[in-house]
Amino acid sequence: MTRIKRGSIARKRRIKFRLFTSSFHGAHSRLTRTIQQQRIKALVSAHRDRDRKKRDFRGLWISRINAVIGENKKKRDYIFSNLMYNLYKKQLLLNRKILAQIAILKGNCLFMIANETRS
Repeated sequence: MTRIKRGSIARKRRIKFRLFTSSFHGAHSRLTRTIQQQRIKALVSAHRDRDRKKRDFRGLWISRINAVIGENKKKRDYIFSNLMYNLYKKQLLLNRKILAQIAILKGNCLFMIANETRS
């Protein structure tokens, strides 16, 4: 029986994993077992943080809208939750992202929208 030299397929697989972790430091980019562990950890973190990013942005938009609405000293009682409730009642389809953009670029327009929904 002829001798079969093994390892070419396994080597290709390990090189493929190394390409994924080439930017990692130390053993995390060199040793096969730690490469596997870091790869799993990186993919788990990426999946978790995609959901986290959505939550963070929603909170940021709410903070921006509330800050612009709260600038008006006379109508200090008007807050974000009241604005969203009034928008919902009037059936205006403006989501938090669009309202935050309006708040940053044209704060007066947001005051006008708030006053329209209130009356």
